[in-house]
Amino acid sequence: MTKPMRDFVLETYMSKWEFTAKYNMTASDAESMRLPELLAMASDEDRTDFETLSLGYTETFGAPALRQEIAGTYDTVLPENLICFAGAEEAIYVAMKVLLTPDDHAIVITPNYQAAETIPLSICAVTGVALDIGNDWSLDVNLVEAAIRPNTKLLSINFPNNPTGKILPRAIFDRLIDLCRKHGIWLFSDEVYRLIERDEALRLPQAVDAYERGISLNVMSKAYGLPGLRIGWLACKDRDFLVRCERYKHFLSICNSGPSEILARIALKSRDQILARTRKIVRRNVTELNTFFAEFPHLFDWREPDGGCVAFIRYKGPEGVEEFARRAVEEAGVFFLPSSVYRSELTPVPENCLRVGFGRLHVPEGITVLRNWLNRNGL
Repeated sequence: MTKPMRDFVLETYMSKWEFTAKYNMTASDAESMRLPELLAMASDEDRTDFETLSLGYTETFGAPALRQEIAGTYDTVLPENLICFAGAEEAIYVAMKVLLTPDDHAIVITPNYQAAETIPLSICAVTGVALDIGNDWSLDVNLVEAAIRPNTKLLSINFPNNPTGKILPRAIFDRLIDLCRKHGIWLFSDEVYRLIERDEALRLPQAVDAYERGISLNVMSKAYGLPGLRIGWLACKDRDFLVRCERYKHFLSICNSGPSEILARIALKSRDQILARTRKIVRRNVTELNTFFAEFPHLFDWREPDGGCVAFIRYKGPEGVEEFARRAVEEAGVFFLPSSVYRSELTPVPENCLRVGFGRLHVPEGITVLRNWLNRNGL
């Protein structure tokens, strides 16, 4: 049975504090840069393209030069295997609307970005399979297999995971592909945190490179730290799927921002430099967090995540995570997302968890402020 789309709880909660709290310690993106910093990375030709751009419409699929650069981030993808969107959210929405019908069934791994379950639930029957917090957020593939029905059309995954930072072992990822191939299921893979793994050996292949019905989602917002560009994309080898996505996009953004497409192209050409910067910030912040959480083991159950720049950890204080998150932001200006934001309609989500974000430069200062606040309050 389909359900009306509920409010996007995470975004509603974020809108209250994201731009007012002094220390956003729950941010899901990496540190961004200012326009002059990015333009300084541009070739003379790309800078001229940006400065002389006509501010008209662009191609619905995305500018050919941008898709050429995006294709270079995959092993087997050509520009014609790509379609660009106004961020990852539009891409998720369109993919689900194009792939799913009321007669279909989808499987979604939880916890996850809310759109991954809310949009399918508004279309068709959906089964959730939860990561196990008691076993380092592991995934039981047998539960995925047991959830498959004759009409299962889609399996939706997200690794490195938001909010847990979990990365599947390669053997588990391969088993998921085997299951999808056996049953003819599409594999929708949210890969927005790929390339900022704790250890490069943990890095998974991209679904589009590994499976003929794989759909890979990525965006400039997370690992590249450029959410203001609003450039995301889907990569898929099935041309009919991409054309149907194009037709649906005509009812939404129609096309992307021309200036953003050129800036994204510049960033992708300098991706090694940008990603090295992101990894350096994340490594430093994780070291700081390891030290901090070791001081407060009675309050936090911290485990260094596999990848990405977020973690989902238990808060063990007696007042509960919702009250802790409220007090931290109101009294100390330190902003976290509590468990309620990740409530799922498909599976239970562990209570008393909070999302910690560690991709931004101000994290060490936020840690100091939080430490002082905790000590002042005897927590």
